[in-house]
Amino acid sequence: MNRARFAFAESKILYKSLPLYPLENGEDAWINEGKTRNGMTNFLTEAGVQAGDLVTLSDVDEIINGRAIELLKSCEGIPESLHLQTKNYLYSYEFPLGDEGMWRTSIHKWVPGQSRYAHHQTSTTILMDAGWHCSFCFRTIEEFQFKMQAYSHSDRVRYSYLMEPEWIQHAICTGKDLFGMFPEAYSFRDLFSRIGAIPKSESAVGLPRYVLENRVRFKFMLPGGCQREGPLLS
Repeated sequence: MNRARFAFAESKILYKSLPLYPLENGEDAWINEGKTRNGMTNFLTEAGVQAGDLVTLSDVDEIINGRAIELLKSCEGIPESLHLQTKNYLYSYEFPLGDEGMWRTSIHKWVPGQSRYAHHQTSTTILMDAGWHCSFCFRTIEEFQFKMQAYSHSDRVRYSYLMEPEWIQHAICTGKDLFGMFPEAYSFRDLFSRIGAIPKSESAVGLPRYVLENRVRFKFMLPGGCQREGPLLS
């Protein structure tokens, strides 16, 4: 299905499978995280990235605004590393986190043998209002359950009720933390601002145009559409 949707760019899409392995005693999910990012570095080299090429480094839930890309394409003197601020949302665009946004998305001027696929701070320069980062923004309850048990989140499922569809649906519609934990924050200001349920937003201003133009298909991403697909326990 997705292959047909992106047929217009098929000649530009490269695919590579990155085999990982079961974790051994004492290892955590970040071992495979590192292997994945190293694999992406090698893949970029195999794909023919040349010195001076501008390479966007981001996770799949970090969407860069098309206007930001056009701006960068028309500019001269772009820094060797430039972070792109993406606004943070949880569950949908109904719950903006109200913080300073995600800074991990970046654009690098590629230096062969030196540049690497990174998702950490590599510069003090940032382009503001450059996109959106929507975490746990899934269509179905099953997708929430899968992510909650997978990768680096599995150790947060401390109680069985956290996996129950009723609790997950309740958290999605109220802005509460799925895992019943304190918010992830790296300053006291962010910690105190995020404690408790996230305030709802009813505004669609500044949201991705494609989502708004296809609002029926992406109802679950928009304010007022918190009800997710999937069976709920009676």
